[in-house]
Amino acid sequence: VQRNEQESVQKRTFTKWINTHLAKRNPPMLVNDLFEDIKDGVMLIALLEVLSGQKLPCEQGRQLKRIHWVANIGTALKFLEGRRSIYRGSPIKLVNINSTDIADGRPSIVLGLVWTIILYFQIEELTSNLPQLQSLSSSASSVESVVSSETASPPSKRKVVTKVQGSARKALLKWIQYTAAKQVGIEIKDFGQSWRSGVAFHSVIHAIRPDLVDMEKVRGRSNRENLEEAFTLAEAELGIPRLLDPEDVDVDKPDEKSVMTYVAQFLKYYPDPHHTVTDVQENDELQAIPTFVISFMKFKKEDRLMLRDLKVWAEQFERDLARAQVAETSLQEKYQSFKHFRVQYEVKKKQIELVTQSLRKDGKLSLDQAMVKQAWDRVSSRLLDWHIHLDKSLPAPLGTIGAWLYRAEAALREEVTIHQAHEETANTIHRKLEQHKVDLHAFILCIIRHCFQSCK
Repeated sequence: VQRNEQESVQKRTFTKWINTHLAKRNPPMLVNDLFEDIKDGVMLIALLEVLSGQKLPCEQGRQLKRIHWVANIGTALKFLEGRRSIYRGSPIKLVNINSTDIADGRPSIVLGLVWTIILYFQIEELTSNLPQLQSLSSSASSVESVVSSETASPPSKRKVVTKVQGSARKALLKWIQYTAAKQVGIEIKDFGQSWRSGVAFHSVIHAIRPDLVDMEKVRGRSNRENLEEAFTLAEAELGIPRLLDPEDVDVDKPDEKSVMTYVAQFLKYYPDPHHTVTDVQENDELQAIPTFVISFMKFKKEDRLMLRDLKVWAEQFERDLARAQVAETSLQEKYQSFKHFRVQYEVKKKQIELVTQSLRKDGKLSLDQAMVKQAWDRVSSRLLDWHIHLDKSLPAPLGTIGAWLYRAEAALREEVTIHQAHEETANTIHRKLEQHKVDLHAFILCIIRHCFQSCK
């Protein structure tokens, strides 16, 4: 019975998590029944595209047959296996998770696959930004899905077990312990029972916005009241999507995977405590904080607030872009709208590039910087896609020419990426790329002029 309850909680939590990401898609998608909606692989591929920023081949249409479902799921699994675990450096292993099981909508297999995606794209990716994390985990740590099967059990009883040997789980727990629990004098030992009372959730919110939480009142309330208040506050005041409900957590054994999925969001939105390096050095009690937490504090408070403001701006700009793209207007009006957005983009570009330059010896970005860069990259990609779509919408032969131009420029961009290991070489190629762009645009202008002259 307990396993069925945990499966139900995971299904609800993972569905909400998926929907928060599919909402960013253009057009958005919505999962209603995870076990049914995943069967054709279309939603699965869409999710991986949003999370990775890459385009994957996908069979689509109303008349899809099972052979197409299996092909889509196979594409998704192959893509996942081609990714590397940030901790171990080796490919993610999907043992005994196959296309037919997912196409059958088998609950334990589907949940195991989604959990692997959450671990890799959210929890592992975010916690890996904490320097010296490797010291927290064994060298053998990895994120891999393993299906354990007892010889006496029929295939339907196979169960997906995900091994997180220290690494991401341990780092997330350490972050909570040092940035939240310690401040309010509570102990958080795990992602299960420690969260049942709701006090742990309030401690995380308190670490971010002390003005939102009265810990004395929290300690005097019931579990359900605390949980409801925490989830509502986090969503309304901090923008943390509500993936859990009080009844999911106020149980004898709360589901750790569901709690981890929810709590990891705080690391994404508000990754560091409100202390500067100077504050830490002046406070003897904080001397014991590990270096991976102290590194969060290397930016001054004003700089961190500026980075968060830029992230909010970029996310709002992306939403405005998405709405403008689907507006029912003429092609000429769409071009005018695009031009308006492009001007705003160029105005902000230099500032974004400046604040996302690494200040660390290893060249890595702080988590705040990384979040700004991710948001900015999504804006850049959406703006480029819109430009390509508009150019393709032009009457022939201009639409075809525009499409060719962007394919050529994309090829040039890919070539530059390969050589960027050496700064001098990258700079040389960058100059050549800019010259190529000038040549390409000049060529297109000549063709366009020729077309117009022919029309006269």
